[in-house]
Amino acid sequence: MSQAKIFIQELLQEADIEINGHRPWDIQVHDDGFFNDVLARGNLALGEAYMAGEWDCEQLDEFFHRLLSARIGDKIKPSRLLWHHLKSRFLNLQNTRRAWKVGEHHYDIGNRLYQQMLDKRMVYTCGYWNHAQNLDQAQRNKLELTCQKLQLQPGMKILDIGCGWGSFMKYAAENYGVECVGVTISKEQVRLGEELCKGLPVEFRLQDYRDLNEKFDAIVSLGMFEHVGQRNYKDYFKVVERCLRDDGLFLLHTIGRNRDVRGTDPWISKYIFPNGELPCLAHIDDVSRDLVCAEDVHNFGADYDPTLMDWYRNFEANWPKLEGEYDMTFFRMWRYYLLSCAGAFRARDLQLWQWVFSKRGVTGGYHRPRLDSDAADAQAL
Repeated sequence: MSQAKIFIQELLQEADIEINGHRPWDIQVHDDGFFNDVLARGNLALGEAYMAGEWDCEQLDEFFHRLLSARIGDKIKPSRLLWHHLKSRFLNLQNTRRAWKVGEHHYDIGNRLYQQMLDKRMVYTCGYWNHAQNLDQAQRNKLELTCQKLQLQPGMKILDIGCGWGSFMKYAAENYGVECVGVTISKEQVRLGEELCKGLPVEFRLQDYRDLNEKFDAIVSLGMFEHVGQRNYKDYFKVVERCLRDDGLFLLHTIGRNRDVRGTDPWISKYIFPNGELPCLAHIDDVSRDLVCAEDVHNFGADYDPTLMDWYRNFEANWPKLEGEYDMTFFRMWRYYLLSCAGAFRARDLQLWQWVFSKRGVTGGYHRPRLDSDAADAQAL
């Protein structure tokens, strides 16, 4: 047995994971060259080896839950990833030229994929599972809670930064009588979103957020801040400050992490979200404090676990409808993405925050709305 295999075996034992064991979260290794590669290249090698079929795991989400809960990754410091970390620290990987890459690489790979994977409203962010029995209800809960937090009223004009296929705008226009403008860097999202929102006072723009300069009654951003990058956080909040009316509210919904670390997981950056970067609480507080007033922070990151698991179940169940468009390497890549992320949220290694900001501070204080069981049941009808 190689020294690399012995070392990794001892690390995995700390997470109660066995190599070639019989439990569903145990790892089945088909190529022993895998061990040296993981020690040299860390998470990037782990993901690429899975895509190549060099190892398997029946319950991949639980494998990552155990791995991350035991903080095994902190004990492997792959030297070959130094350039990845240096790039994140010294280059602006999300400037106006590079910002479009994630749209082309991730969101433009085919609307049918997302139609088969997501809920009926095509919401590609964390659901709110309080009183929800299924994914459709959880996503409607999240949209309803977001509208209530923004205190929407008929006739308002709302900006959605990173609008996706328009799920929030469609819900807000239909249920709150508002007008919406959404910006995205995905051509495919604009194409399908305009079809889904046809006949509603909803406008899609293929536009970088930094080019916005007009006033709105409220602003929302669901799952887009992860693509902004630390070097651009201040500019992002300056856009919000100049576009939000003095009495308006801004809701920021973003994945975050517990520690202040530059860059993101190298495998996720290479194969899923190019140049992404997750904030910590201190980042958001630091860049926002001189521009807007933080009124509320709501963490429901644990709800991303069931959301991702339902996305994976939909993806797997509908794979026969997609396999003519994507190969088996893509299937394994997408499976790894969804289930590893579910494990990360289950381990509370990742968080999901909804921040609410005002321009000058709400007189008398801001009071967070809460969906009760009666309201959730009514929404399910």
